Amino acid sequence: MSSPYQTVSFQTLGCKLNFSETSTIARDLIEQGLSRVAISENPDIVVINTCSVTDNADKKARKAVRNALQYSPEAFVTIVGCYSQLKPQEISQIPGVDLVLGNTEKFDIMQYIANKNGHSESSVYTTTVEKQTTFHPSYSKSDRIRSFLKVQDGCDYPCTYCTIPLARGNSRSDTIENTVNLAKKIAKSDVNEIVLTGVNIGDFGNHTEETFLDLIQELDKIHGIKRFRISSIEPNLLTDDILEFIKDSNSFLPHFHIPLQSGCDKTLKAMQRRYNTQLFSQRVKAIKSIFPDACIASDVIVGFPGETEEDFNTTYQFIENSDISYCHVFSYSERDNTPALKIAPSISKAERLTRSKKLRQLSDFKRNNFYRTQLNKTHPVLIESFEYGICSGLTDNYIRVKFSGEETMLNTVQITQLNSIDGAVVYGDINQ
Repeated sequence: MSSPYQTVSFQTLGCKLNFSETSTIARDLIEQGLSRVAISENPDIVVINTCSVTDNADKKARKAVRNALQYSPEAFVTIVGCYSQLKPQEISQIPGVDLVLGNTEKFDIMQYIANKNGHSESSVYTTTVEKQTTFHPSYSKSDRIRSFLKVQDGCDYPCTYCTIPLARGNSRSDTIENTVNLAKKIAKSDVNEIVLTGVNIGDFGNHTEETFLDLIQELDKIHGIKRFRISSIEPNLLTDDILEFIKDSNSFLPHFHIPLQSGCDKTLKAMQRRYNTQLFSQRVKAIKSIFPDACIASDVIVGFPGETEEDFNTTYQFIENSDISYCHVFSYSERDNTPALKIAPSISKAERLTRSKKLRQLSDFKRNNFYRTQLNKTHPVLIESFEYGICSGLTDNYIRVKFSGEETMLNTVQITQLNSIDGAVVYGDINQ
């Protein structure tokens, strides 16, 4: 590669999908002759892959630029990802930013860097979202234990609060054959767990005759991967057929992340979600009837425009009475060009924070209760780290467990009995 640049550093903000794409971009640049280094090693190029789900995500992107320039003030700074797609001109005005690439252009990043003459005025290259029709296969390989495999991108279900369809375009995916081949490539490494990621993975193959069920059935046949996880799937797309398949699967785990967003049907309708609380409850009951020990996580947004105190209490009570294990709680964040901006009344940020705190406390309580149901039971644990004689890893049903062990256990699956709880960590012993 004819380039004055020799080293590159990456920072990824946001979701597992972003991590899979950053890893793919990094491999491409390494193949073109660059060496990947830490930001503290004064890289020639800094690539920041951004998220824009909330206003806080935008703030993190701007902070990441400032931090990068503190470490490497002469670095060529390139911003990619959803924030770049949605607000490219705004990003280009951040001091120190040399190049801004949209979600299509980021996969040809070296071409754009090579065409730019050093630290001249910031350049912007983005494709309109309507032209984002290509699926770019991606997978992460930041460690030898777990890989995030991108199986789907974009979304055909625009919610009134969400910018993802504006940033990533319509739903699209690769063929099952190509996806399976990529998973087989991962299987040739030391990776023992693959996490399937995407914007709306249950929508896999929606513009073809292939389905998500077809995909996981084929992935389950791959030798060399001990465990598959489904990162997140909409409740209306988590069918009984999928659950029945996972029950008899060789490698798919009893861990489910199904977005709720609100436990109030009035709010769900205003959000333009494609299910109601009755359907969500049915899915939770279906999971628990087949997998009594399953972990069921969910996402919830508080302070959505028009959410009254009564509406919030309805959500609180719904979650309290639901068999979900815990929640990721988010305060509603105003996003440009979304229909929710026109919904009144707006909820004060102070009230959003109050409601978030209440739900997080409830989530912590439910998580602790779920962990208690697992005490004195045994689960397979994939060991991810070893330090000072202590092994740490995740059970099949996504409980963080620590126990005494040996470094040779790294990246192996150990049958472990869960004995005690300390906050968000469970302690156990290997079942000899």
